[in-house]
Amino acid sequence: MRSLDPTTARRDALWTLAFLAFVVGWDATGADLQVMRWFGEAHGFAWRNHWLLAGFFHEGGRWLSAVVIGVVIVNVVRPWSFARDMSPLSRWWWCMATVACLLLIPTLKHGSMTSCPWDLAEFGGSAHYVSHWVLGVRDGGPGGCFPAGHPSAAFSFFGGWFALRATSPKAARRWLAGVWTCGIAFGVAQLLRGAHYPSHSMWTAWLCWTTSALLWHASSPLRVVRILSAEVVEG
Repeated sequence: MRSLDPTTARRDALWTLAFLAFVVGWDATGADLQVMRWFGEAHGFAWRNHWLLAGFFHEGGRWLSAVVIGVVIVNVVRPWSFARDMSPLSRWWWCMATVACLLLIPTLKHGSMTSCPWDLAEFGGSAHYVSHWVLGVRDGGPGGCFPAGHPSAAFSFFGGWFALRATSPKAARRWLAGVWTCGIAFGVAQLLRGAHYPSHSMWTAWLCWTTSALLWHASSPLRVVRILSAEVVEG
């Protein structure tokens, strides 16, 4: 019944709003471009094709994400030891919430007019800086860069925290720590390469977190009904 606990829902809402306030506050400072100037110059970004960032963190991150997707999918039909106390419906929810986040970010990117930092004229490209808050205005570049795609290879797995915390709190905390660690690492790697502004990764994290939270609490009544139905049958 914990999924319907108003204290849990309230706590999730407060964390979500606090996170939103932080990201909006960052955007308000206009610090994105200044940060990119620390790592970029007229000829581009020196770390753009470095093997550690382009190879290990970018390509390697994609492979890691694919493996974790496999873990989540397998867990639906053959639960792992840390998820054995989770109901089948919760395991299905975990999988579908992950897929929803993995689809959401690329969909938003596809419709974005914001170009990547490495596309800016001051870094060797052709675009000029336009905030992603200025809707409908093209920056002269290819666009399609907001929110950050690669960090979503980690942040899309926030659903594991919501699905695990009631039955396996220790596993849930470890899962959440892993998601944050990988997501931040992927975001920093893309920042150093000139692929994304800091805010791009922040918004990806917030969108994936919020989507997972909303889906979890919206589906709570269904999970409770299934639990009650099972108890009635067993009784």
